[in-house]
Amino acid sequence: MTTSLEEPTPASHKLVLGSGSPRRRLLLSMAGYEFDVVASNIDETQRDGEPPEEFVKRVAGEKATAVAQTQTSGTRVLGFDTSVVLDERVFGKPVDEADAADMLLTLAGRTHTVYTGYALVIAGVPAEEGGVDAARVTMRQVSATEAAAYAATGEPLDKAGAYALQGSGKEFVDHVEGLRSTVIGLPLDHIVELLLRHGIVPTRG
Repeated sequence: MTTSLEEPTPASHKLVLGSGSPRRRLLLSMAGYEFDVVASNIDETQRDGEPPEEFVKRVAGEKATAVAQTQTSGTRVLGFDTSVVLDERVFGKPVDEADAADMLLTLAGRTHTVYTGYALVIAGVPAEEGGVDAARVTMRQVSATEAAAYAATGEPLDKAGAYALQGSGKEFVDHVEGLRSTVIGLPLDHIVELLLRHGIVPTRG
């Protein structure tokens, strides 16, 4: 359950992105925010029977909490986690090029759901605030040759579902229902609202 945050006093409005993802870093930076980056190192294993929505929300919270524990009191820390889901199967990051090509071919010609969980934790406060956003992505048909060539570029190897909407993987996407930023891994509309409620506004236009 999401709990409202009550910040400690005095509070710092320093913002930390608790993710090493360059895609999330770029989105948050393009929105005008100034922040530090501290990647978390937690177990991202899905629990038996855990629904994808609960899985990404839990992991996002755990990432933010882990990073917040290393920060000074009052620091705002954002955590995220993203999963690609088709027919109740969760597609994480591929283990190698062959796995990436297989994932892409499985998703090709069909519509899947991307869930991105997000959480804001204030260092020194034993609570978090956040949620989950979902977007539906329809892929075009993809040939085995195309999938293998794309996997060989290395781009999909650190992406859930083995494609990058913000990269050349967009060529395989027919259309997106929902926020494109959710598919990339940071649902920007929701994050802007969340940060505004906690006193953080963009400093660059």
